[in-house]
Amino acid sequence: MELRVTESSENELSIEIVGEDHTFMNVLKGALLEHEDVTAATYDMNPEQSGGQTDPILTIKTDGVDPLDALEDAAGDVREKAGAFRDAFEAAKAA
Repeated sequence: MELRVTESSENELSIEIVGEDHTFMNVLKGALLEHEDVTAATYDMNPEQSGGQTDPILTIKTDGVDPLDALEDAAGDVREKAGAFRDAFEAAKAA
């Protein structure tokens, strides 16, 4: 996975996530929105200025925390949930 920061400030971050689609972006956006210091999390797959389909650009706005820290926390949450799902699936399959 390749990440490219397109805009960054104290409370806002826009980052291009190369090669991902709506499935992953919705999961990541949802994980971000679960954090109380994240005031907004959106992504755009086809910005008007791009002239066509692009890799998704995730925008995070925060209140009191670094947006990169919020993204790192959300990514950890996604990893934990995916691991818990895998473990539950394997247990169900073995039963």
